[in-house]
Order: sequence, then structure tokens, then C-alpha cells
Amino acid sequence: MKDLVSNQITRYLESREVTHIFGLCGHTNIALLAALEKSEQISFVNVRHEQIAAHAADGYARATGETAVVLTHLGPGLTNATTGVANAALDSIPMVVIAGDVPTHYYGKHPHQEINLHADAAQYEIYRPFVKRAWRVDQPHLVAEILDKAFTLAASGRPGPVLVDVPMNVFSAEVDVASFDRVIGNTRSLAKPSLDEAVAERIVQNLLEAQRPVLYVGGGIVGADAAPELAEFAELLSLPIAHSLMGKGAIPDDSPLVLGMTGFWGTAYTNESTRTADWILALGTRFAEADSSSWYAEYTFDIPATKLMQIDIDPSELGRNYPLEVGALADLKSALRVLTRVARRLAPEGVQRPALLEQIAAHRAAVKSGNIDAQNSDAWPMRPERILCEAREVLPADAIITTDVGWNKNGVGQQFDILTPGTFLTPGGFATMGFGAPAAIGAKMGRPDRVVVSLVGDGGFGQNPAVLATAREENVSVVWVVMNNNAFGTIAGLEKAAFDTTYGTVFGTADDPMYTDFAKIADAYGITGIKIEAASEFKPALERAIAHGGPVVIDVSMVNVPTPTSGHWNILDIYSPGEKIEHVATQ
Repeated sequence: MKDLVSNQITRYLESREVTHIFGLCGHTNIALLAALEKSEQISFVNVRHEQIAAHAADGYARATGETAVVLTHLGPGLTNATTGVANAALDSIPMVVIAGDVPTHYYGKHPHQEINLHADAAQYEIYRPFVKRAWRVDQPHLVAEILDKAFTLAASGRPGPVLVDVPMNVFSAEVDVASFDRVIGNTRSLAKPSLDEAVAERIVQNLLEAQRPVLYVGGGIVGADAAPELAEFAELLSLPIAHSLMGKGAIPDDSPLVLGMTGFWGTAYTNESTRTADWILALGTRFAEADSSSWYAEYTFDIPATKLMQIDIDPSELGRNYPLEVGALADLKSALRVLTRVARRLAPEGVQRPALLEQIAAHRAAVKSGNIDAQNSDAWPMRPERILCEAREVLPADAIITTDVGWNKNGVGQQFDILTPGTFLTPGGFATMGFGAPAAIGAKMGRPDRVVVSLVGDGGFGQNPAVLATAREENVSVVWVVMNNNAFGTIAGLEKAAFDTTYGTVFGTADDPMYTDFAKIADAYGITGIKIEAASEFKPALERAIAHGGPVVIDVSMVNVPTPTSGHWNILDIYSPGEKIEHVATQ
């Protein structure tokens, strides 16, 4: 029996329990769109820019734990999506990108919108630096096999995006349905590697003998759905937990064992705790530059003076930035189960560290006390600390938070408690401006039962305001809080500190500041917009927005001040060597 490839792709996606595909039309993919229209299971989420599609799919995957699907056109459609797909790659998010391409019979003729300045039929190669694999499928009978490989690869090992590039005539070709029957009967998940008992015993014994042990966790814990196992293991041995930006929320921030975030935007206490630890067990982290204070030993990690053990699903991350005493390739969820079992055998009564818990509690109280004045300030424009504080007070514990870059990301990492694992969605590896607003769309579509709030800067929201068209079309009840300082504030602070200017980083001029009213932009899209005029208006406005039941944009003016830093970032040394400069306010 034969059928159109486009119909069979739809059938395969349904068998994968795909419910949403994010994308944008083009003449190369409309055959698949026409097939998707017949599906009672799959909804095509229409966007106005392919970067929005990729970020929304990214948010969907993070919120659901499922592999997301993006559909794009060739040429400019494919290149528009690159930033969002690369962001997913660096944050280990499973994603399958299906792209249309020029017809196979036009090979070498340079047809409309083909990218072929150096090679014919080679547009898929654009994605090679960041996807796990890129396929071009020139034969209809290979589509099923390659599509199945793509989904398996995207979700296995270290998750990430893959690309399946399909010439438009292949979408419209006939194929024997038996090729799809065969892969639809394939397994949907692979068994993942666990930790050897002897290795686990060595790790646990080192932690039991340590005087100042620390668990250092990254986004791999959240990606592996290993938060419950992490909590059980840490609580059994009373192990303090420091985290990277991506690891925030791997264990709730109100846990008595949480030290906080490390690195440039971390706290002094957390950085000192990791710097002076005698043993660190790192779980699912790549020791990124900002999290590690540019790897300077005097700030965050003093390895190998501190002995390091590391477990990761990706062998390339083991020992990449610091030498190891123990390195193990394993799935973190399985590994933590083995570690806990071994720990119960070696320390059946567990471990108690009351003095440490008191010290962590005192540090946490001191941090909160240091922010009280800013959190209670009636100053206008608002203090960012007050915006974050009141947002935390209003939101339920399981609300999903997306951020962009700048104060919203760094401030949340430092000062905003994440109370439910997996509810903090941020662009960690790529630090992509423009991520937060569309990621919230995908997160809400994946978890319609959750409150979803996007904390974004005006620079980030201004990247992709057309996300509001999709929000209205799909009636997605996301609340965007635009923390509007009329600048690329973080970079303005760096430039001011290093070069005593904010040229190119602050919007407008003294005569025409060009303040953007995002509430009016929301209104233009047919969405509720709220412009805050005084600090006292913000909290009740957020409460109303959450209760509204539809998309809402809240535009709140925010003073442009730097996020406090206690770690280090060596770009300061590069720009101003020997001067030991810090951020300064740009107001």
C-alpha cells in the first residue's frame, strides 16, 4: 500500500504522541502542513518568525520533558531558526527540526531561496556546528528510517536538536507505508547507563570522609528528571548543594541544604563554600565560564586543591575544565539511585551537620536582609529587587518562570526562590536575548495547568514582539513582565565600568529617550496591556493579570542598576587590566 510521504510523516508523529508543532509556512513545507490539518491530535502553532518557533518549542520541551518539533521553510526560514535551535543545543534540549528544501530535480540549478554559494543541495550543513546530526533525505523510502533515528538521537545521551532536511518533492512523493509501519513498531525509549556499584562506593566513601563536601549541580539534573533522587541523596548525607545558573531549582531554593548559585552573579558565601571545599561531587554541569568565575582559582573553584568527582551523561564534559579524581559516565537519575543505595549501606543512620545548616540559614537570612530596603522601596522607576520580590509573593510555588538575559536572568538566579524543580527556564549556554518571551508560549502550551510568567527586559522582549500574535491566535494565558530600563542594561553597566560610556547600549537620546510603551504594543495585537505608573501598582496588577485567563503584558519601568556580583568575569581584566573594576550604575 502506498501513501504520500507527508501523510505518513503525520502518522509517525502521531505515533510519537506529538501534540504540537511550532513553525512557519513556506512553499517547501505546505504539503506537510496540508497533511497536518487532517490530524485530530497535532496542532500546528503558527508564528511570525522562525526564531519564535524554535524558542517556543524549546520552552515546550523543558516544561514537558518531551522532544519538541519545529517545522521550517528552506533558506531564510532555516537561518531564522538557527539562534533558537543553537540555544536548545547548548542547553541540551531535545528537538527535531523538519525543514523543507529545494526539489531534488533542481540540484545544481540554484532554485529560489537555496543557499548554495559553495555547494549544491547543502543548506542542511548550516546546522552542523550545533545539532547532534543533520540529515538531507533525498529518497522517499528513507524518510521513515531517518525520522525515527532523529527522534531517538535527539532524546538519547546528552539530549539536543537534530535536523531532518526534506526536499519539497519528497514530501509530495508516494511511499510504501510498510517502511513507516516498521519504525512505528520500534521502541520509544532506550535504557540508559547507570553507575557501577564499586564506583558509587568510592564516591560515597570520599564524601563521608570529607570535612567540607559540596554537591555542585547543573541543568543535567533537571534534564534527567533527577531532582527527587538528588534531594534524597543530599538529605541522607546532609550534603550542601551549590548550583550553576542552569541548575537552579534542581532542589527547591527553600531547602536547608541549598547554598545558592556560584560564579560571577553568585553569592560570596556560595563561592567561598565551593572554593574551600575539600571534595566536590559535580552532577550534570559543564563548569561554564560565568558559573566558574572564568575558572580563576581565587574566586569560585580551587581545583585540584579541592578534589573533584564528576558524573555526566556526556563524556566530553568529564574533566573538560578541571582535573578529576573520579569521572563517571552515567544517567544522573540512575546514578543517584545507586549512590543513595550505597550511602544507606555505608551510613545507615545518615549524616547530621547541624552547624552547617545553621550557617546556611544565617547566610540566607543575611542575603534577604540586605535586599529589604530595595524590596520595600517606593522609588520610581522601580527597583528590580522589588519587582522580583513581589512576583515571588504573588506566584504559586509551581509557577513556571521564563527569563531572558540581564537583570531578569541574573537577579532570578541570585535572589528569586524557585520552589518546584524544573520551573525555571532560562537561556544558559547561549544566553540568548529573545528567548524568554516565546519560551513562555511553549511552556504554557505544554503545561496549561500551570501559571506561566515571563520575566524579560525591554531589550529581550523587543527582539520578538510578534510572539503576541501567536499568543492571541492560540489564546495562551502567559503573563509577560517587561522590566523596562530603556537599555541593554547589563552591557551598559559593563561598558560604563570599563570605558566610562554607555554608547550603543542605552536607547534613544537625551532629547528623545525613545521609551517604548509595551502595553500599547500589546493592545495593538489585541492583547491586554498594563502600564505601571507607580511602584505600588505592580503587585496588584500582576495578581489581576494571573487571574485574567488570557495573555497579558505588564510594562514596568525599572531603574538601570547592576546586578550585584561577588565572583569574577575575566572580560573585566581584558578591558581594564589591573584595575579591578566592578559594575557601576548607569543611571
